[in-house]
Amino acid sequence: MSESRGMSKAASEAAHVKTRNTRAKSIAALAALALTATLNACATRPPATAFDRPQTHALAATAATPLANALTPLEKQHPGESAVRLLPTGTDALQARVALARAASKTLDMQYYIAEEDNTGKLLLGAALHAADRGVRVRMLVDDLNFKDIDRIMAALDSHHNIEIRVFNPYGSAQRSFSERTRNFFTNLDHFTRRMHNKAMIADNQIAIVGGRNLGDEYFSASPTLQFRDLDAFVAGPVTQQISASFDDYWNSTVSYPLRVLNKQKFDPADLDKTREELRAHWRANADPLNAKPLNATPLDQQIAREQMGLFWAPTEFHVDSPSKIEHPSDDYKSPPLTRLADLLKNAQKEFLILSPYFVPHDAGVKALGDLTRRHVRVAVLTNSLAATDAVAVQAGYAPYRVPLLQNGVELYEFKPMQAEGEGRPTAGLFGSKSRASLHAKAYVIDRSILVIGSMNLDPRSAQLNTELALVIHIKPIAEEAAGLFDRGISPQASYRVELASAAVMAELRRTGSPQSGLVWTTQEDTGTVTYYYDPEAGLYRNLMTGLFMMLPVDKQL
Repeated sequence: MSESRGMSKAASEAAHVKTRNTRAKSIAALAALALTATLNACATRPPATAFDRPQTHALAATAATPLANALTPLEKQHPGESAVRLLPTGTDALQARVALARAASKTLDMQYYIAEEDNTGKLLLGAALHAADRGVRVRMLVDDLNFKDIDRIMAALDSHHNIEIRVFNPYGSAQRSFSERTRNFFTNLDHFTRRMHNKAMIADNQIAIVGGRNLGDEYFSASPTLQFRDLDAFVAGPVTQQISASFDDYWNSTVSYPLRVLNKQKFDPADLDKTREELRAHWRANADPLNAKPLNATPLDQQIAREQMGLFWAPTEFHVDSPSKIEHPSDDYKSPPLTRLADLLKNAQKEFLILSPYFVPHDAGVKALGDLTRRHVRVAVLTNSLAATDAVAVQAGYAPYRVPLLQNGVELYEFKPMQAEGEGRPTAGLFGSKSRASLHAKAYVIDRSILVIGSMNLDPRSAQLNTELALVIHIKPIAEEAAGLFDRGISPQASYRVELASAAVMAELRRTGSPQSGLVWTTQEDTGTVTYYYDPEAGLYRNLMTGLFMMLPVDKQL
């Protein structure tokens, strides 16, 4: 009788779970139908080519510029190679971008998923305006997801005769009200969810900065509340021409719209003069506190010519998604950055290190990483903990794969939200260690001899929905530098080590009625080694939201 009752209870619970999941899917489907029925369909926007929008292209690589003059003799000494330097801190990254804007003599191209008009954003926009005032052609391409037509400074800069700003894949910037933008979201979700995630800044088609950083205080150690730990690469030489060609493809694509046809604001020369003075005043007040100046003590071309930049010359590849991934979506599309990473892994001998803040491997990824460990290749992953992530929904996509990954011999480390004293302090020294830390770097190290770095996470969104770019750098010193950053990132002071719970631990948790995740998290605190049996420091709200997202059919959107 007791066995029969136990089976009935289990069957009842299973039926309840199935009913609950079915109900959730049904509610979601009904809600979508109701929205579609009650909201007018989004009007079809004409292609960007229908507007007055001339095609423009990168400066010829052979054009005479101070940067080209500095690089040409070095390129002859390193045929077929490009020069590379990592930018591991927010201060390094901010200084390098300001230096690049100042070094541009003919063209400056900027392509970003997010571009904020905050403290560092104003410094960089001011640097771009200063370049335009010197006669430099400035092109800025921003994805629409985080772009608002009330962004006053960029709209004013767009009225400059040497500056043009375009918005990629707009779904609402041209709409007259918030309600219409919201309507576009619900009635054209597939269009909305495909985003340009690329991040690049290019001067004179000679030097570029690519990597994980957008334009915003949290990426440059300047936010009082959030510090993204990120990584960029400063590159010069032949690979830059490939990055420029990619920028041109996006700039001239059919979903790249001039800001002037989307933005309702109108500006006259007096408004631009006012913005110029505002940005100059902002520079005078903030450049020193934000540590934006030091790299500019000597012009960039002179530092390169004197070989003072700490550059390594190496075989360097560039792989990027085509804008057709968004213009003409297809289930048959294969992402070049992800495909190249998979090809490189076939020859991995000893180690594969993964830095991916948004990590959702799915069953195929678990199998691929398990195949590596079965070849005795060490696979170690550093991603965000639930407490550190800025995307709880993605954590819900990642969480179910922790146990299978560990069972396949993968090492898992999760970044802590608050770092040890000194670790969480912004390099600019403004805010002490009060701000929350979150991993944002996207880098992959193979055998400490190859580094893949760019905008690409290991998740379905990067593979199927967003456009991404990646550099492949074949040189040990750069790969070892990135591996060193990984090693520091997985230290017990910086991260939790996630492991399978032992049978004894599981038995004790069952005895006490405690939550049973099947995992244990260990870390180092001031009091010594600390062990957790559920997502540490996440709090009730984040755990509840994770559970909610795990119930929703949004896996492909993560």
